[in-house]
Formats: sequence, structure tokens, C-alpha cells
Amino acid sequence: MKTIVMGILAHVDAGKTTLSEAMLYESGVIRSIGRVDKGNTYLERDNQERERGITIFSKQAVLPVHEDKLILLDTPGHVDFSAEAERTLQVLDLAVLVVSAADGVQGHTMTLWKLLSRYHIPVFLFVNKLDQPGTDADTVYTELQERLSGECVDFRLPHGDAFMESVAMCGEEAMEQYLQTGEVSRESIARLIRERKLFPCFFGAALKMEGVKELLEGIDTYGEPADYHTEFGARVYKITRDPQGNRLTHMKITGGQLPVKTVITGKNRQQEEWQEKVNQIRCYNGEKFELADCVQAGTICTVTGLSQTYIGQGLGVETEQTHPLLEPVMSYRVLPEQENQMNTVIEKLHLLEEEDPLLQVKWNPHTKELTAHVMGPVQIEILERIMKERYDINVTFGKGRILYKETIATEAQPVEGVGHYEPLRHYAEVHLLLQPGEPGSGFVCDTDCSEDELDRNWQRLVLTHLMEKEYRGVLLGAPVTDIHVTLKSGRAHQKHTEGGDFRQATYRAVRQGLMQADCRILEPFMEFRLELPEEYVGRAMTDLSNAGAVFRNEVERAGYSVLKGRAPMETIGDYGQMVISYTRGQGIWSMTFDGYGPCHNPEEVMEECGYDPERDVYNTADSVFCAHGAGFVVPWYEVPEYMHLPGILSQRRMQEDALAKEIGRRKQTTITTTLGTEEVDAIIDRASGANRRRDKQEAGSVQKPVARTVEAKPYEYRPKERKAEYLLVDGYNVIFAWEELKELAEVNLDSARGQLLDLLCNYQAIDGRELIAVFDAYRLQGHPTECLDYHNIHVVYTKEAETADHYIERFTHEYSKKYQITVVTSDGLEQVIIIGQGCLLISSREFHEIVKKASRETMETFERDEKRERRLTVPFPEIPVRDP
Repeated sequence: MKTIVMGILAHVDAGKTTLSEAMLYESGVIRSIGRVDKGNTYLERDNQERERGITIFSKQAVLPVHEDKLILLDTPGHVDFSAEAERTLQVLDLAVLVVSAADGVQGHTMTLWKLLSRYHIPVFLFVNKLDQPGTDADTVYTELQERLSGECVDFRLPHGDAFMESVAMCGEEAMEQYLQTGEVSRESIARLIRERKLFPCFFGAALKMEGVKELLEGIDTYGEPADYHTEFGARVYKITRDPQGNRLTHMKITGGQLPVKTVITGKNRQQEEWQEKVNQIRCYNGEKFELADCVQAGTICTVTGLSQTYIGQGLGVETEQTHPLLEPVMSYRVLPEQENQMNTVIEKLHLLEEEDPLLQVKWNPHTKELTAHVMGPVQIEILERIMKERYDINVTFGKGRILYKETIATEAQPVEGVGHYEPLRHYAEVHLLLQPGEPGSGFVCDTDCSEDELDRNWQRLVLTHLMEKEYRGVLLGAPVTDIHVTLKSGRAHQKHTEGGDFRQATYRAVRQGLMQADCRILEPFMEFRLELPEEYVGRAMTDLSNAGAVFRNEVERAGYSVLKGRAPMETIGDYGQMVISYTRGQGIWSMTFDGYGPCHNPEEVMEECGYDPERDVYNTADSVFCAHGAGFVVPWYEVPEYMHLPGILSQRRMQEDALAKEIGRRKQTTITTTLGTEEVDAIIDRASGANRRRDKQEAGSVQKPVARTVEAKPYEYRPKERKAEYLLVDGYNVIFAWEELKELAEVNLDSARGQLLDLLCNYQAIDGRELIAVFDAYRLQGHPTECLDYHNIHVVYTKEAETADHYIERFTHEYSKKYQITVVTSDGLEQVIIIGQGCLLISSREFHEIVKKASRETMETFERDEKRERRLTVPFPEIPVRDP
């Protein structure tokens, strides 16, 4: 008998819960199949899940299949609850990825595929909803092979030469076995699946029980449990509380066994060791559970009595902790109904934070503001409901904001951060090297300091302080990331140094380095895929270019194009609704979180934030020195003059940096005073003396910095200069894209050209932009470029050997920076070139609709005005006056 832990994952509305119900029914766990729309499914018992018709919380059930046992973990499919699905992956032996035949591979499907690859989980694919009209199994199967993996193999008929040949192509050993025997053994197929070299594909309709039995048989035949340790080990994947308020730790036993009343040792998030006893071991099946005295490796169980465990924690021989790939990208302000409830709200939200590590609750004691960082708005709605139902507390949330981050520019040079903390009877100095890290690496630190200069214990303490807090940037006060910090040197005092001194010196060193560095703002980016009819490609490419997207155009089937790329979340977060609107439901839009990238509008974000790093006293970059028995504060830009250890960068480099940063700082704060010659000389002199202490013989003491007050220059708004606008029309491209002109051109091309020019004249009078119609004349021998004025528009006939495409491309290249240019064409290659020049784009078919709409609206306005004028000019009838 084998026990397999299996998870079901899917994008929203793929039929994942319906498939779970069908598998429970097929295995005999339930007697009737529940329906999501009726709210009577076996696993979805939460009121919010029944009301919304989506899975919010992961649940488990046990399925007996022949002599084996499958432990089913049902996960959420909505993108806002992706973190719940990711946590479940840590304990799976295999996963069933459900794909709707009607929708195909969605953006969230790709996110789940990446997560499964990261955790190296074997995958069985189930194509659902094949009972719906217009669906085709072979079409979806081709899409799976193209977008997911070429090793996706159709398991509808797991025998025959074609099937065996497809399986043999997935591995060298399987190919050798196939060539020798003509088939591949069950063991070899199971090994390929476990090594993620083969992905079985099953097809059916869960609502009608089609393909469900074959899926269960396939999992039982080819699925294999993981290898387990002989010593006790466990992995925590979920924290919840039962109706009585008991804290429940959900875990998978990954080694040995766990008897009840066992004392478990672990470390909390602060790396403090704890020992606690397991009071109960529960094995859940739906909402019900059975108590167990002992559980073996491979079992999913829930224990009580552990109060310091956290999600992703390893116990016993599982020493490594897992960190989620996904992260929150939105911030909402928490607004309690009553102000005196703030402490209670913070306490309860921290309890919910234990259950969902991607819910990050932040309390700012200085601004008295409580914020919640989440994945999206649906998660906020769920939080409101949980706070009311579980704790009887009414809270609301403010408007969502993008979570920005800061980093050092990748092309920036390393900088030295110096922190000195020396009030009376305290002493510590730290020198750090700050340099750009790899994208997505986070905040990384190490040491390259000699133990002769700073003892190993002090070095460890500095590294601990580096990692114990989230550092704030100097542009927005946002968290910093993708930075590599190296401890290069430091100094302690044998008598006066205490642990807290190095904390202060380390914090100040990081901040001082960031003040010098070339910092950048990062914002969340989304990877998108847009499939739509070709006539809407021009509109889509223009929209995406305006949104700052980087994308490519692919043609996957006749009449449809696919745009794939990456764009800031702020600019395309709601674009899916626009796609549905302008494509009349024919466009398919999907997007997934794709990490952080350079902010597209840093100046606007900084102006809106209004953050001043020098006024942030809680994250200061200044250092504290001591003279004559008293400490005094030295501004960050003067620290190199006072520091006790020599700098780690070259003398010339420090001189250039000090001068540039001082000038840059004053420019950024818009100070009205200018640097004179004496002041510049003084700055250079201070930088030159960075490697020596201030002359003690001068006046017999250290001179304190003198503060001065200057008046800041008021901000003056200057409107952006408006560019002249041009509309370029590829004449013959439009003629053969408009049906009425195309029919006329087949009879007489000159007549079609004349009718187009008349229509363009009318449109120019309505639109107002300078309009240029460009026609090919490249076939006319010796023909020069000819430019004519036709009423209120310009007409260009290209010269010999020059097409209209070439003329338009040359025009946009030369004048795109001077004018606001829009081009009308449906030529695919030309569209890409035009977008690259920063111009706007309208397809010929879309322009046809625009012209007709403008003409129609103009005529309606004219008729309405004419009727109004007639009413005003109608004479009043004369009323006869009777004689008295």
C-alpha cells in the first residue's frame, strides 16, 4: 500500500472543485456529487466560498483507490489567493493541473506551471469541460505542448506504437528500452513522470464524470510517493484555528514517525529556540477528523499544542526553510470603525498574518497608520468578512496603492557606507560596501573583513543587524531590495563597546551608503498575453505602447494575433476590461506577476510621495562622534572627514563622489544659494582628508558642524509644451482594407483614390490634425517625390523605387521627436517599426470605423442644430384683436 499526497490546481473557473467532487464520488467517499452553483460541495464549507463560488482555503480529503490511499489537497484557483496554492506545493508528491478546454492555457496557468517547476512537482494534466460546444481536445493538446512543455503526452490510449514512441522520446533510457523491446515499462514511465521528463495528459468533462476514472487509474498506476528520511522530519504548510480557537499546525511528515505527546524542538522567526509538546494529532477528511496516536512518514496531519510554528518551517531533519516566490504588490490602509479599537485590530490581524504569510500588517508608530499588504482587492474583501465573523470587529480599507521598492542602479559603481556611533561611553564604527545585486536577489549581505581588524563575534553581530530589519530607501522611503552589502572593516572599543552600539553604527552605515548611491525606484511588473482578431491589433499595440509595455507580435492562427510582453502593473492592471469592450468579447487577456522592474514614472511618484530622507529622523544617515566628553551629530556627507578608519575606496573616487553628491544634494533640494569657489575648495579639502582624523591640534578640539538656514525655492508649475499633431495615412493599404473602396478599385483605381481623398478631407475638417495621404509611385520610371495640396489635406506620391511604407518610416524617424505622429496602416512589419519610433498607430479597419463614427456624429449634430434653428425662426401666429 502506498500513500500519495496529491494537489489539484487550476486557474479560476476551470472546474477544479467539480473535478474534486467527481474524484471523491468515483472513489466512493461521497454518495452524490455536489455542485458549486448549488453550494453543496464536499470540500467547500465556508460561507464565503459558497457565496462567491470559488475556493479560498485549501482543504484535504482521503481517497481510497484499490489498495492505495490518495490524500487530496484542494487549492484556490483565484489569482489573489495564489499564495495559498503555493504553500500547498511544499508537501505534494504530485499535482493535477486542470485546464479548461474552453479557455485554454491562461496567465494564471503559467504562474502555477512556474511554481510547480520551482518546487519540482510531477504533474498530471486534465483538460476539463470538453462537453462544451466548440471545444476540441486535439487543439488544447497542441496548445499544452507549445506553451507548457513538449513532453506533454496524450494518455487517452496508454498503449500502441504511437503512444510508446511519444513516451520513449522523453528520455534516453526509455528510448533504449523501446528500441530493444518495442514498449516502455510502467516503472520507466513512472520514473519519467517523477523526474518531470513526462507530463501525462487526460481529457474529459468532470461534471459528466467523463475521463475521471481514467485519471484516477493513471495516478494510481504511475504516481509514486517521495523518498522519506528514517529520522523524524516535518514540513509546516498551513496555520489555522478551529472553532474553539485552538491553534492548528498543518504539516506533512517527511521522515520517521510522530507519536502524540512528542516534544518538538524548533526555532521561531527570530531564531530563538523553543520546545513544545504535541497535544493532539488530527487526520482530517473534509470537515471531520480522526485522532491518531502516531503518524508515519508521508502522512498529512494537523497537530495542536505548537504555538511558535510558522508556514514554510522545517522541523526535525528538515532544517531548510522555504520562502514564497509570490509577494504582495498592493497596500491598503486599515480603518477601524472606532479609533479605540486599533490595538485590538492589530492583534487580530497579526493572528491572521500567521495563517497567510503574504498578508503583511505594518504599523507606523510615527504616523499612527496601519496598512495591510496583500495580493489584490478580493483578498481585502475576504479580510473584512473574516474580521467581522471571527472577531466581531468592523474594519474598512482605504484605496489600494502600488507597493514600490528601491534599489541601486545596475550600472552604478559601488559606494562605501560609513556608520559611527560614539556617544559618551559607547563606541562602534562600521564600513560597508554597497553594490547592485542580481534582480530578484533581495537584500544580501556577507563579510570580507579581517579578524585582526574586527573580531569574529563583532562581525557576526554586524551581519545579524544587517538582516534583522527592513531598510528604507532614500527616494520614497520604500523597502530596498536587490542590494549586495559587504562588511569591509570596523572597529570596537575594548571597554566601551556594547551590542547596541553596532546596531546603531550598522543602520547608519547602510543609510549613509544609500544617500551616496545612484538609487532607482522599482515597481511591480506583469507578464501578459493578449489574443485578439487582427483588426484590433493596431488599437492594442497603441494602448500597450502608451502603457510602457515591451511586447512582440505573433500570429498563431488565421485571423488572430497574439501579443506577448511585460508592462508595469499600474498601467495595465485594468486593461482586461478594455479588451473585452473594444473587441466585443473576442479578445482573451491574461497576465501574471513578473517581479519588479524600473519605475516608468519615477519623477511623478517622488513628487506625489514628497519624501525627504534628511528629515526622516527614524532612519538617519548621520553619525555620532564624541569630543570633550560629549557626543555630537555629524551630517552624512561630512562623515568621511571624521571617521576613524581609512576608507575602503580610492582617494580619488571619494573626492569625486563627495563633490558630486554635495552638489547633487543641493540641486535636489532646490536651494537658491550657489556654491562659490571657496565652498568648492572646502568640499574637496574635506574629501581629501577622508582617510585621516581631523587635526586635533587645531584649537585643541573637534569643531562641531555649524547649521545654516537657507530659503527653499518655491515650486513653479510649467505646462508641457504641446506638439503639433500629424496623421499619416497609407493610402493604398486603406483602399484595399475598406470593402467599398476595394470593390471600386477593382473597376477603377483612380476613382477609389479620389473617393478616399474626399473622405479624408471631410475627416480632417472634423479631426483638426494635419493629414498626409501617402501613395506608392515606385513603379513609375523616373518619377520624383511629388507633394500636392488637395483642399485641406496633403498628398504625397513617392519617388521611383520608394514605397509608401519607406516614406512613412523615414518621416516618423526624422520627426517623431518634434511632432505627435499617428500612422494609419495594417502592415504588420511597418506597425512594429512605427511603434519603435514612439508614434501612435491605428489599423486601417479601425480607422474605417473612426471615420464613419465621426461623419455620423457630425451629421447628427448638424441635423440637431438645424431643427433647433427652425424652431427659433418660426413666426408666432397673429392673434386677431376684437373691438370692445
